[in-house]
Amino acid sequence: MTDAGKPSQALVEAQTREWVARVVVGLNLCPFAGRPLASGQVRFRVSEAETAETLLEDLQAELAWLDAQPPEETETSLLIVPHMLADFHDYNDFLALADMLLERFGWEGRFQIASFHPHYQFADTQPDAPENYTNRSPWPMLHLLREDSLEQVLRHYPEPEQIPLRNIETMNRLGRDALIALRTPPESGEDG
Repeated sequence: MTDAGKPSQALVEAQTREWVARVVVGLNLCPFAGRPLASGQVRFRVSEAETAETLLEDLQAELAWLDAQPPEETETSLLIVPHMLADFHDYNDFLALADMLLERFGWEGRFQIASFHPHYQFADTQPDAPENYTNRSPWPMLHLLREDSLEQVLRHYPEPEQIPLRNIETMNRLGRDALIALRTPPESGEDG
């Protein structure tokens, strides 16, 4: 932690990288994540935003940056939000603003935003339902995906509509203690 009691960018990024490797790739929740992660094509960006306005500016800047990069260099980006949106309902409300930003800047149909949050809860589920853990991350984050790339990998993947169902089965199979452990950020080194 920093002197102000906030986690450092290095700690937040390290915990997120570990979660992606251990949970998203390690449990094969996203069968498309392993290759870009191993190739260094996933960008991890920690936002220092503490207001919705500043976070929208960070999101706009990250989307513009990603749009300017060739996919072979940077396929996708995780915008990590450690200083706000701790409440899942506030986070969900922000997603509506994020979608409006995509539309306003003409990125709708080019990018989509996948959502991850420490308290993620799908509609019509109980808070401790196993399926919620498929989208639970150590920090609130916005995963910026290129729609063209997503469509391309989905064309070559057998039965992509089965991915969420397999993920729910995986979560159910793991059991409560393992699910809680998935939520807990691993011990990461702090750079001061």
